[in-house]
Amino acid sequence: MGATLLCELGLFLLCTLLCTGHTQDAVLTIEPNWSSFFIGEFVTFKCDMNEGEDTDWEYQFNKDGREVVPYNKHKDYTLEIISTRDSGEYQCSGRRKISRDTKISNTVSITVLDKPRATLTVGTTIIPVGGSVTLTCSVQSSDGWKYEWFRRTQTTSEVQIRDQQNRDIRVSQGGIYRCRGTRGNPVYYTDKSDDVTIEITFSNKVAVKQQPNWPQIFRGETITLTCEVQEGGETTEWEYEWRGPRTPTQWTHNNDVTFRVSESSSGDYMCKSRRRDDSYSSTEWSEAFTLSGSTDQPKAQITSDMRDVPVGGNMTLMCSVNPLSCEWKYYWYRDENSSEPLTTQDAVFHSNGQIRVSQEGLYRCRGGRGNPVYYTEYSDPFNTDKNVAVSSPLFLVLMITGLIFGVIFILLLFLFLYKKVYKKKGSPDNQRVSHDENQ
Repeated sequence: MGATLLCELGLFLLCTLLCTGHTQDAVLTIEPNWSSFFIGEFVTFKCDMNEGEDTDWEYQFNKDGREVVPYNKHKDYTLEIISTRDSGEYQCSGRRKISRDTKISNTVSITVLDKPRATLTVGTTIIPVGGSVTLTCSVQSSDGWKYEWFRRTQTTSEVQIRDQQNRDIRVSQGGIYRCRGTRGNPVYYTDKSDDVTIEITFSNKVAVKQQPNWPQIFRGETITLTCEVQEGGETTEWEYEWRGPRTPTQWTHNNDVTFRVSESSSGDYMCKSRRRDDSYSSTEWSEAFTLSGSTDQPKAQITSDMRDVPVGGNMTLMCSVNPLSCEWKYYWYRDENSSEPLTTQDAVFHSNGQIRVSQEGLYRCRGGRGNPVYYTEYSDPFNTDKNVAVSSPLFLVLMITGLIFGVIFILLLFLFLYKKVYKKKGSPDNQRVSHDENQ
């Protein structure tokens, strides 16, 4: 009973197929066999009946259940993709010319995307001395691409790099690079990638130098930072780029920057250079030069081993700035409100910040250095007076000499008087008077 039922069911299915002439062994394929396509590309659908000759059949193509190509003798259908609306499920069917039997194929799904732009990536844009870098070109989530590479400079037009169709290439030459993807027949091109600039590193070393080269810089002073290329020939051959709070961000022909030091200018400064005739070959960045502009304006100080000007003499005053350094020049003023510095007619100047004065009064000083001159704060006033109680060495000598001559004069006068009296007592008249008195 069961075997009979199975046999009847099989005969029923076979009869159904033969009566309808409708089987599902047709095969639909696409060339190229990609999962996604881009606007502007071509795709060819191939419908294979796997029975008889191709000329025995007529072919029809459908998209999403709707006829797009009616029955005709061509088993291939080439579609030029013009819109994302061309995405969908495609299927073909074949109809035998004599028996009118039909076959329906499998479905093939395609996805259509907008025209892509190639993407160029690089690990580093700086080629080390004697080395190279790797550039990678890619197209979003799709297959079958070959790649074209291009290079240009600021002075030359863009040219294609020959014999390079790989996704990755290694370059040892500076310049501006771009790439694009190609695939299919006829060839389909993506948009070119964005530019990537590659630079070569020179072996020349560069360094940031400070002028004036003082160990401590005060807020408000003017300094110049210079980018020096070691063994680099004439400075006119180079141009420079800076990194720092107060430096230009573009390449410049000037190898120095001058500015007033402030808190905003504190930080690290670096520079690099390149030859003016080769914009894509440069030195490495210099070591960082750290500038601190947080030190307040210093104050001068007056010192002396005396407080009073001796009568007929002079005293020495010393002006200094802490920390001591040889670059300071010193300016002296008398009277608290005077803004005119003393001259050589007012005092004797020494090179180490000392002056010798013979006039009492109120003295001030301050230090100055650099060009333009940077001044310290004025010192506190230093008051000097005349000292009448203190005698000079010349006065002491004269006084002692006068005393000695005075004593000698008195002694001589006393001796003179003594001799005069003695002679008077021993005269004849004095003796006669004495004799008469005895009688």
